[in-house]
Amino acid sequence: MVKPTLLVLAAGMGSRYGSLKQMDGVGPNNEAIIDYSIYDAIQAGFGKVVFVIRHYFEQEFREIFTPERFGGKIDVEIVFQELEYLPDGLTVPEGRVKPWGTNHAVMMASEVIHEPFAVINADDFYGSEAYKTIAAYLTQLEGSKNHYCMVAYDLTKTLSENGTVSRGVCGVDASGNLASMVERTQIERMPDGKIVFHDGGADEELPENTPVSMNLFGFTPDYFGYSYDYFKTWYDANCGNLKSEFYMPTMVNKLIGDGTATMRVLRSGAKWHGVTYKEDKPALMAAIEELIAEGKYPRDLWK
Repeated sequence: MVKPTLLVLAAGMGSRYGSLKQMDGVGPNNEAIIDYSIYDAIQAGFGKVVFVIRHYFEQEFREIFTPERFGGKIDVEIVFQELEYLPDGLTVPEGRVKPWGTNHAVMMASEVIHEPFAVINADDFYGSEAYKTIAAYLTQLEGSKNHYCMVAYDLTKTLSENGTVSRGVCGVDASGNLASMVERTQIERMPDGKIVFHDGGADEELPENTPVSMNLFGFTPDYFGYSYDYFKTWYDANCGNLKSEFYMPTMVNKLIGDGTATMRVLRSGAKWHGVTYKEDKPALMAAIEELIAEGKYPRDLWK
């Protein structure tokens, strides 16, 4: 049985957070969120981790996240996302400085991943349950094509107390497969307790148990080919917008919409933790201390 791979999107510049939060210590021994993600992945049966980073912080990243850090329990590879890493025939538009987005980051791993794989954000704390759930599904997909999965969280368990968040709001059909995913920005809980999103000039309420994506997806390698092919179409339509991004939900919606693939929605009842803003860090650190006290993690993660 081939072990699934974990693809960690760590190239983000942390613009709202204000620093390279991928490497910021949140555990009692300065462990980063990435450390807990890798620990959970190892426990769930993943065999390799691939980090997507930027060249400008490569040295600092490599000094921290060495294969030795993880005790040889998981293989480690690094790939890079840069503006100029585009399919043949495409060029960076003049004035473009913003990265191309999460699905472009996924594409950067196409040459090093040849087995079912999960994708996560480096700055999201998903919880051990999520890794076990998605690993169990991915181990059934060896040799399969066009059958993907995702872990969805209840919206109410993914909010920040320190500002608005963006979430992929999911529609799920009667078979438990994803029917649609809409990126909603500026989501927050209002003083009256209601959860609303403000993007597009709207103030629309969302139910607390709305299933949302936290970019925890599971794919098979055929997804890379689809992504490279569709990126060219997306580029032609969006290259004039210097802030446009090729998101994973964009690619997933395309494949589901045209009937190419299905995506099973695996629900998680866990509370998401993350550091969208610097002010989120104390709450995350307190949550980790609680998990350690409950015996979910050792105090010294890699000792």
